[in-house]
Amino acid sequence: MAQKMQFLAEDVAAAHEPSTAELKAWFEKNSNKFALPSRYSFRHLYFSPDKRGKKAQEDATKTLGKIAGQPEDSKLAVSLADRFMFQDYYGDRAPEALAKEFGPQFVVALEKLKPGSWQGPIESGYGWHLVFVDTVIPGRIPAFEEMEPDVKTAWLGEQKATAWQKAYAEMRAKYTVLLPAPSDKEAAAPVAPPKKQVPALSGEGPL
Repeated sequence: MAQKMQFLAEDVAAAHEPSTAELKAWFEKNSNKFALPSRYSFRHLYFSPDKRGKKAQEDATKTLGKIAGQPEDSKLAVSLADRFMFQDYYGDRAPEALAKEFGPQFVVALEKLKPGSWQGPIESGYGWHLVFVDTVIPGRIPAFEEMEPDVKTAWLGEQKATAWQKAYAEMRAKYTVLLPAPSDKEAAAPVAPPKKQVPALSGEGPL
């Protein structure tokens, strides 16, 4: 019954084709749902704690002094770092994706860096890194025209959920829950008095 009501409610919601004006008004109230995150492109040098131990951060700091002013693709910079198991260059990556790969603390530090020079060191789940930020595309809320198909999909989803909740509430209002009355034997049965504890003798527990 509940599933049938859900299908009917969804059909009713989907039957209404929203106008562009309706979608625009809804988008203005829910624009944060469509926000585009910042995107980063950067190269990094890796300093491995497995290889360098406790000196990994110190070595990264010393290397930064040696490569100050060097370009992004500096061969000197590469020669002073350790081999990284994944990529040396990450292009057009969102913070969420980078956090999954490097850890949240890496992304927090990355967001504070300015493009155009080697900076750091910053820590990740793998170790320490010097980072050369190539480009940063700031996050933004796109115009309605860019997202209209997605806005319509989200609007329809919300309408279906609202229609289903309304239909379910109306269905529940039509029913009354009745609990079975106790049988005659259960009603007539005397309630047993609580047991009394006999004081224990010295060294013994209660009887």
